[in-house]
Amino acid sequence: MPPSPETQAPQLVIPAELRPADGRFGSGPTRVPAPALAHLAGEGAAIMGTSHRQAPVRSLVGEIRAGLRELLGAPEGYEVVLGNGGTTAFWDAAAFGLVERRALHLAYGEFSQKFATVTDEAPFLEQSTVVSAQPGDAPDPAATGPAAAKAGADVVAWAHNETSTGVMVEVTRPPGAPNALVLIDATSAAGGLPVDLAQADAYYLAPQKGFAADGGLWLALLSPAAQERVAQIAASGRWMPAFLSLPIAIENSLKDQTYNTPALATLLLLAEQLRWMLASGGLEWCVARTRSSAGHLYDWAQASEYAQPFVSEPARRSHVVGTIDFDERVDAAALARMLRENGIVDTEPYRKLGRNQLRIGMFPATDPADVQALTACIEWVVERIAP
Repeated sequence: MPPSPETQAPQLVIPAELRPADGRFGSGPTRVPAPALAHLAGEGAAIMGTSHRQAPVRSLVGEIRAGLRELLGAPEGYEVVLGNGGTTAFWDAAAFGLVERRALHLAYGEFSQKFATVTDEAPFLEQSTVVSAQPGDAPDPAATGPAAAKAGADVVAWAHNETSTGVMVEVTRPPGAPNALVLIDATSAAGGLPVDLAQADAYYLAPQKGFAADGGLWLALLSPAAQERVAQIAASGRWMPAFLSLPIAIENSLKDQTYNTPALATLLLLAEQLRWMLASGGLEWCVARTRSSAGHLYDWAQASEYAQPFVSEPARRSHVVGTIDFDERVDAAALARMLRENGIVDTEPYRKLGRNQLRIGMFPATDPADVQALTACIEWVVERIAP
């Protein structure tokens, strides 16, 4: 059996002084800081293997709920609700518990399209309305209100950050659709992009990206209107499996617990990352950090002779997931492979996009200095592999 790229001898050895201090640039899961892992093995060890319905774990969940409210500036009446299964499970839960009749989706990449597919295939909902754009671009949410009203959509949904393409879209209520809830997939955006939560009714996420934790959990900040919708649909008698029941999730979250046993390591890592973010300066500090990383990456690409940002509109270029195209002189797959052989990992593009590009995770846990070191390493390798 051949050795893995991580263990075989590299074809090119990047000088140690050029390499980033931490070579992990994945867009999900992302790097987990060493101090968080030390906390998990130290103080966290006393919680591992204990009941999630007892005081130590409930205290941890309560801290996470309070920390998210503080970090994201949740308005009065918004509740932090959590459950097992990740964002994919939340899409199913939202189809059961938040969409009354029809959803309108903005689809501009793999993940924004996936939620559209969920509601479109739900046999108890009417056919979804989908407003699409090509990968690398996105529809304008502010222009979708009339379409939502015409379609009778009671939910309008899109991704704050499309992880597959590196496109970010502002969170804003579409005018002209006053009765539609706004559902925002913040899986790769939360904690790294600015947001006014009053503009959304469900701002939902998973902790394995901006919050430097492990997967298997979803969290959602639900507005009073969203909570009311959940209660109305439950009262209508619509059947839903208990695992995907938002009424059950809300009931348990208010008790600082989950309905099913959660992965305690995920909770511990998430709580530790929230402490770090809040102690460092909160969301404003986190956004300044990701903006610094992204600014360097895109400026570097624009100044390069062989690279350019994949997203053509500067205002849509993500601060947390950067996608960089390379011209025919550079084999991006070979470049990513040689970076990986030197301990610089997970720069490969999204597998279904099929472009000659790199995708760079720049979440708050990523030091901007590491992004600067990464571009220096790319230059060093390209000088040796490009014709």
